Amino acid sequence: MRQADALRRRSANEIDWDNVAEEIESVGNSEANELESRYEILLAHLLKWQHQPTGRGASWQITINEQRRRIVRWLEKTPGLKSRRDKLFGEAYAGARAAAAIETGIDLAIFPDTNPFTLAQVMDDSFWPEA
Repeated sequence: MRQADALRRRSANEIDWDNVAEEIESVGNSEANELESRYEILLAHLLKWQHQPTGRGASWQITINEQRRRIVRWLEKTPGLKSRRDKLFGEAYAGARAAAAIETGIDLAIFPDTNPFTLAQVMDDSFWPEA
């Protein structure tokens, strides 16, 4: 709080620059982790939708739509993440694949090793993968 106050007052001699840099970095990492988590939830549900059609229901559909909306809003609030979204999307797949396997009871090997969806597909409200 003292550092924020010193920044607002533009009192350079009171600022612990290393601490401020670490705090900014920490906030950026938290924002990136949030986006990656949203991608992971979205991807897991799309995998479940694709590989377990008998489990399709309103709750999965609601979760998929909700994550799409939240991702759009998160990127609007944190535009600095736009340059990292492809990387974060790619990193989210391994966790999504594992979650989908656990949640469906389907063997992990059934799910593709690499992400079968593009970022454009998963963010498209009309995209619903078929089995």
